[in-house]
Amino acid sequence: MTTITLKVSEADKLFMQSMAKFEGVSLSELIRTKTLQALEDEYDAKLADMALTEYEEYLANGGEVLSWDDL
Repeated sequence: MTTITLKVSEADKLFMQSMAKFEGVSLSELIRTKTLQALEDEYDAKLADMALTEYEEYLANGGEVLSWDDL
């Protein structure tokens, strides 16, 4: 694995250490998992926004929507 250095305030460090202890994981594991989860959630939300925009444009241009029964 590679190493990434992260600068945080002392208060943030203490909070993250407390959270790591609370969750029973190392500080490194806490930061890694929480960061990746947040990034994945943001990515999913942006993809959903893009899909909604595309769908709304499709409807605005006369696109037709079929019901499940029509399929």
